[in-house]
Amino acid sequence: MSLSAEVTRELSGSQSVIAHTGWRRHDTHWVISLFGTAVGAGILFLPINLGLGGIWPLLIVAVLAGPMTFLAHRGLARFVLSSSRPQADFTEVAEEHFGKMAGRLISALYFLSIFPILLIYGVGLTNTVESFMVNQLGMATPNRVMLSGLLVFAMIAVMMAGEKAMLRAFAFMVYPLAAILAALSCYLIPQWQWPEVTAFDGASFLNTVWLALPVTVFAFSHAAAISGFANVQRREYGEQAEARSGLILRNTTVMLVGFVLFFVFSCVLSLSPLQLAEAKAQNVSVLSYLANITDNPVIITLGPLIAFIAISSSFLGHFLGARESLKSLIAKPTGLSIAKADRLGIALMFFAIWGAAVLNPGILGLMETLSGPVIAMILFIMPVVAIYRVEALARFRQGWVNGFILLTGSLAVSALVFSLLK
Repeated sequence: MSLSAEVTRELSGSQSVIAHTGWRRHDTHWVISLFGTAVGAGILFLPINLGLGGIWPLLIVAVLAGPMTFLAHRGLARFVLSSSRPQADFTEVAEEHFGKMAGRLISALYFLSIFPILLIYGVGLTNTVESFMVNQLGMATPNRVMLSGLLVFAMIAVMMAGEKAMLRAFAFMVYPLAAILAALSCYLIPQWQWPEVTAFDGASFLNTVWLALPVTVFAFSHAAAISGFANVQRREYGEQAEARSGLILRNTTVMLVGFVLFFVFSCVLSLSPLQLAEAKAQNVSVLSYLANITDNPVIITLGPLIAFIAISSSFLGHFLGARESLKSLIAKPTGLSIAKADRLGIALMFFAIWGAAVLNPGILGLMETLSGPVIAMILFIMPVVAIYRVEALARFRQGWVNGFILLTGSLAVSALVFSLLK
């Protein structure tokens, strides 16, 4: 059976679940939350990173983005749901399936892959708001210690307020984000130019696609929120949690691929390869570059707003994953209760993110790159290994699907390692 046939069969199975239970507001809220987790500040650099290779690699990556995103995240959700213990988080599931030592190592790597991104978002959120206050509102430069502390505290307070408050916050931020992305993509259509079609070079083409895979993985990744998401679906749907999770993840993927790729193509078709290279050399986002070369008030106004909403929504999703993994990592060796470990973990993360936002270090891009291979291994490779090792996942041993996930994940990891060693 082909990969596409297997995916179609899986989605058809999910449709029977929705027919039985009906689509609910709960499901819509989680689609929005996962979308918000994935669409971070990186989307503003995505058109530059993907567009530099030319139109043909971009088209191939666009075709691969949907299956890669859906199948990998569904595999991770299935891994979390495979535990024999209700409400087991990622750390507990990893220990159950791989043993105490290996499980804790996997969980520590999972946390360390998410935490640097939170530091980056703490810095990015502070810089975005500070820049907006000074450049757009004409205010004096605010006290960075106070500003960063208030912003980080506000983000964490939303998470502390509970699941309903978090989902409302996502809806409040993500609906405008999706609308602005769509509107901006349409706004750029009159500036579209027919892309330059150069002679096909097989070796260069394959190399470009290979190096673009990590960008694709992380532009659409919402792995940080999957453990918490899966546990909520188990509580909400019981035995139907696995099928229901797959359905929600499918709709999240459709929304992500639709909005993000439309934005990417619209930006790439509006700029020449020379301009994309110039934007990369200047190390600015695509909206900043467009604003600089056109002096367009619409783009100048929407740029900071998109950046603020994207960073805030992605911060919440990544904090959800970091909080869940850290409390288990603290509770096990210290003997603290989960509640006390949770409070301690939140306090530690608050001061660490606040400190990074105040210091505004320049090494955070490197930290993000170093966390990349771990995310790819946990999202793509580890769930496939578990499928062939854990009896509870034996029914998912589908050769084409698992082979595709393992191949694309391995290529993404190797490309990231290659980029670091260059």
